[in-house]
This record gives sequence, C-alpha cells and structure tokens, in this order.
Amino acid sequence: MSNKQKIAIIIPQFPGQTHLFFWNEIKELERMGAEVHLFSTRPPVKSLIAHDWSNTAAARTTYLGLGGVSDKIEAILRLPGWLLELRKYGFGEGALKSALVSAAAAIKLKKACSARGITHVHAHSAANCAMIAALCRLAGGPSYSITLHGPLVDYGPAQPFKWAHTQFGIMITKVLEKAFLKSLGSDAPERLFLGPMGVDTEIYKPIGAYQPWNEKEPLRLFTCARLNIVKGHQTVVKALELLKASGVIAHLTIAGEDDEGGTGFRKELEQIIASSTVSDQVTLLGALDGAVVRKQLYSAHACVMASMHEPLGVAYMEAMACGCPTIGTNAGGVAELINHGKDGLLVEPNNPRAIADEVLRLARDASLAQTLSVAGRERIVNSFSSNRSAKVLLSAIEADPPQ
Repeated sequence: MSNKQKIAIIIPQFPGQTHLFFWNEIKELERMGAEVHLFSTRPPVKSLIAHDWSNTAAARTTYLGLGGVSDKIEAILRLPGWLLELRKYGFGEGALKSALVSAAAAIKLKKACSARGITHVHAHSAANCAMIAALCRLAGGPSYSITLHGPLVDYGPAQPFKWAHTQFGIMITKVLEKAFLKSLGSDAPERLFLGPMGVDTEIYKPIGAYQPWNEKEPLRLFTCARLNIVKGHQTVVKALELLKASGVIAHLTIAGEDDEGGTGFRKELEQIIASSTVSDQVTLLGALDGAVVRKQLYSAHACVMASMHEPLGVAYMEAMACGCPTIGTNAGGVAELINHGKDGLLVEPNNPRAIADEVLRLARDASLAQTLSVAGRERIVNSFSSNRSAKVLLSAIEADPPQ
C-alpha cells in the first residue's frame, strides 16, 4: 500500500462477548498496513467483557456516548439541515429519535477524524453507528461505509438515509444482499461487496486428531452463542430429552451470556432447563474467552447450535476450524457456510427431533464424524479466514479514495 490508510472502525458496545471477529479483522487490517482507530457508542456490560484482549481493545477505543457540551451545541446548530436531508428519505418518529441520539456523537466523531487525519469511517452496524457515520459525513466528516450483519429490519429506522450517503456497503452473505437490494431499491449504494465474517485459523485449529464418541462415555455436545431465544438453546435441550429417551445420555455445555449480563433470557433458559428431564446434563458457563471456548471444542464430540435465524455464524466457523463436527440449522445464510453432509450437518429450525437424529447419526458413524472434522476445517481455511473481510474492506476503500 503506497499511502497508509487511516480508518475509523465504529462498533456498538465494543468489546462485547461476540466481538472476536471484529478484533481479528482489526488485526488483519493492521497487518496489511492500515492505521485503525477504534470508536464505539458506549462500553458493554462488564460481565460481557470476557476475552483476554478485551482490556487492550477497550483502552484503544474512543467512546462517543452522547458527545460533549461543544459537540451538542454544534449538533443543535446543524440539526435543521440534517432533518431536511432525512425527510428526503422518509421521516418518522424512529428516525428522529435515532438522529437526536446520534447527533452530538457524530460531531465528536467528526472532530476526532479531523484531529487524527482519518479519511474513512466504517460502521459495523446499520443501527445508530451508521446514523452517527452518516451525520458525521454531512457535517463535513470523512466518507463512510457499512457492513450489514443481519436483516435490515433488525437495525431500526432511516435505512434509506443511512445507505444513500455511503461510499460502499459490505454484505456478509448473498442471501442478505438479495434481501437488502429488494428492500432498499434505488437507495442502495452502487458499490456492494461480499465480505463474510471469518476466524483466525492459526489460533482456531485442531490440537490433535478428532476422537469419535464411544458408548462407554457420555456424549459431549457444545454450543457457543449468546443467550437469546433466537439462538435455539431451548430446542437443543428438548433434543437432549429425546436422546435420553432413546437411551443416549448427552451432556450439553453452553458458552455465552444474555445481552443484559445474566438478568435477561438466561433466567428463562434456566427455568426451561430446571423443568426438563435433563437438568443435570446442561451446564451454562457464561461469557468466555476464546481460549476456554477452544478447550471446550477440543473435548466435544460435536458442536450443536439450533438458531431460528443466523445471518452466517462465527460460532460455527470456530467449531469447524477446530475440527469439531458441527450441526446447525438451515436458517439465514448458514447454508452459504455449511454444505450439508460434506463439511457439516444442517436441519430445519425449531425441530428437536431432527437435532436428536443428526446427533445420533454423527455419534454412531465414526467415519462420518472424522470426515466432517477434516472437511469442516478445510472449509474455513479456504473460504472463511479472518483476513477475507479485511481484504474486502481495504480494497474497497482504496479502489475509490475519498475526495
């Protein structure tokens, strides 16, 4: 790279429990010669700061919050012009609230970019982070781009406004891109790139040959996902009950916490587990560092996650990269990651019987389990390493430098 790119990356509530992918991308960008400046809306709940790199990342991050006094004053002066622009793309109460919440933060971001010589902002969320980047741009700040990590409807109002002013957009799956274009139509940016999430395959890798299950030991299953009803933990618990009824005792270990730090869906899931017939076969570990997650994957016979919807799934990638045979749901963009029967297994969401059947199939067919262990690893190394999205982002910025 002839001239070092100075890039701002803005991530909501960074560094949280599911943010390893972002950290890997940041490291890859820096290895490729970019100068990365980290911004976030606000820090995450303390119980969700679980990684060995979290403190380092937090120390590097500028938290925009609601901006300072001078930021608020400038935002108030610019607000009429911003609202006029917002009205061009449809204007409602939700869009107004998002703009008001983001206004002073956008000015704080603009000032930081000017002081540091930052020439591009990338928002890793199409919610308020994207609104901040858009308002910053309209206030004379640098160009910006957005990565879409899930269905557009999940990211709140004012989407046409946020995307109309971008330099480019990045979609993590083809399924997501198709739905995005259908939703936004002419308001979609002209330049869209496919940039799926990935994992560091030099860290997430097997430590030895995969060891299939034998009937003399409990069947060990592992799930790594935040505690949210959409992740389908309750479906896997029901699958464990079906396995028990068929004479197979499976132990499920779940790594992850709810977004409230343990006071949200975790309470509901604990009740589901307590009232089940397998209450002594499920362990909730909370938010964990990646090293502990890898240790769990190395000892598991299979990784099982029964999401009702999953845009792509870094947890699947981590398991596959470590050589742990993986069972997932054919939901969202997962089919772009897992090829059923070749490098993993897929079932329909909300189907405990299908999960139980595939777990039994994998457990009783050592050859299949070993094949999926090797092929799953190869799939991630070849197509979903963490440098892929970094290359896409940096190439897109350099292809059309800001004016």
